[in-house]
Amino acid sequence: MRGPGEDRELRVGDPDAVVGDARRVGLFGGSFDPIHAGHLVPVRQARERLALDRVIYLPTARPPHKPKQHFAPAHARFCMVELALLGEEGLYASAHELTLGRPAYTVETVEAFQRRWPGVRFHLLVGSDSFAELATWRRWQDLAAQVRLAVMARPGWQPGRIRPRLPDELGRLVDAGEIDFVLHDPVDLSATELRRILARGEDPPPGAVPAPVLDYIRKYSLYR
Repeated sequence: MRGPGEDRELRVGDPDAVVGDARRVGLFGGSFDPIHAGHLVPVRQARERLALDRVIYLPTARPPHKPKQHFAPAHARFCMVELALLGEEGLYASAHELTLGRPAYTVETVEAFQRRWPGVRFHLLVGSDSFAELATWRRWQDLAAQVRLAVMARPGWQPGRIRPRLPDELGRLVDAGEIDFVLHDPVDLSATELRRILARGEDPPPGAVPAPVLDYIRKYSLYR
């Protein structure tokens, strides 16, 4: 494992090439340990339904909400994301959060992207579980005000189920239709369970992990 700050040397391509000439861009963060179909199917469908030019995946080095969890090295997780997205139209990866040398906070990432690309309209893609916990995120009020939130949820999920648990400010955004809810095809996968399967040397379910990613995992024995 790399020590704190070591991945600050990671530089991959030109950051401007990640956004390119796109004007509607989704941002999707996570640990991606490893990236799997549950990180791909919902994003593909959200990109289409929200008419996004691109979606940028943002692997994070040290998620602030998982301080005690051990992860595969950040550079390896970034490589896996890149491998998974090579054949995916409109889906890109950014190393932005890996270069900070500290935990990355979503609101700060959004602000950094908005400063660099002021002409782009950014949408933040989150899962329904993450949305339910949004009020625990750093400066969540600023985040909700600065970027269009898009919640990716399974069929049958209704925002009304968690509406009573939401802070008033966030609940009002839901009521006003200021948050997009995008239903996607169900994907019954867990990164935790995938790591257990891979640690046992077994094959994951067919289609669960893109073939180049699975080859990379096996070559470097990431979860063994």
